Amino acid sequence: MNTGLLVQYVVIGLVVLASALYAFRKLAPQLTNRWLVSASIHFSQPGHAVWMRSFARRLQPKQATGNCSDGCSTCGACGPKPPAAARGDTVPLEFRPRQR
Repeated sequence: MNTGLLVQYVVIGLVVLASALYAFRKLAPQLTNRWLVSASIHFSQPGHAVWMRSFARRLQPKQATGNCSDGCSTCGACGPKPPAAARGDTVPLEFRPRQR
């Protein structure tokens, strides 16, 4: 196996891994938040190196601020968005019988 082929496999593997993590984060946000919190707690122990503790601070998931403009939708106070037809964005389909 030559070097170019090995580099190609590594790059493809990294792209696939990154896209899988992104999809998993979008599909299971609560589970990934729990994993990030537990990893952050583990790495922020006083016995670890400084770079590990700074990495732990970066791993901590963002918390909801309670502000209605942040779009967190944790309290449900913002309410559901109206359907697209009510906003006037789209026109509903209208079916008509064929003329013969």
